[in-house]
Amino acid sequence: QVQLVESGGGLVQPGGSLELSCAASGFIMDYYSIGWFRQAPGKEREGVSCISSRDGGTYYTDSGKGRFTISRDNAKNTVYLQMNSLTLEDPALYYCAATLGHYSGYYCETGVGYIYWGQGTQVTVSS
Repeated sequence: QVQLVESGGGLVQPGGSLELSCAASGFIMDYYSIGWFRQAPGKEREGVSCISSRDGGTYYTDSGKGRFTISRDNAKNTVYLQMNSLTLEDPALYYCAATLGHYSGYYCETGVGYIYWGQGTQVTVSS
């Protein structure tokens, strides 16, 4: 059974940090590019950052650029999202997803083409 399970969310103060994890099972994660997406209440889903299966290339949307770092450990079937300098604009349900196709640009911005999705982990930023 294909599964993506996110963890690491929680409550943090503005300016704080969190590291999210995305653990894959039921498929060979090495072959898939992985993306992080988020959705806040009343807003559309948006991409945050994506990482290639082949060369580890990364893509950051405006939401994640400069503050977030995506990485992957294929030996552990896990992708990480290190989030620093969190602001009141960042609270959302954060999802990871997997694709065999294009991973960056439009595809990372929108999630189009990502075929496996996790259930999400909640990130809350509050003072």
